[in-house]
Amino acid sequence: MDGISLLTITVLAVFVGFEVVSKVSSTLHTPLMSGANAIHGIILVGAIIVAGQATHPWVLAVALLAVVLATANLVGGFVVTDRMLEMFRGRKPDKPAKPTQGEPQGDARENTEATR
Repeated sequence: MDGISLLTITVLAVFVGFEVVSKVSSTLHTPLMSGANAIHGIILVGAIIVAGQATHPWVLAVALLAVVLATANLVGGFVVTDRMLEMFRGRKPDKPAKPTQGEPQGDARENTEATR
């Protein structure tokens, strides 16, 4: 394929990807991010393979840059997914405060408050 065809396919893929992702409801974003993280893991493995088989120094440099960027994208995706999942978790109940020395404990405290 020539360069114009590759550029055309890339631009069309960007537009289609943007339209598909923008139409996803908010409840499906977390599973979508998890799937994207799996894809980025495959991209990272591919970048490592290319870096391992590079024969020219400039190909090695580009492949190592791809490894770094794929790693950053993968880690960032997991961080974002974790933050999104944190929003769906319920709040932990607050720990009860420790009673002071002069304050009765347990049922005795409830009885004294009820008699006031």
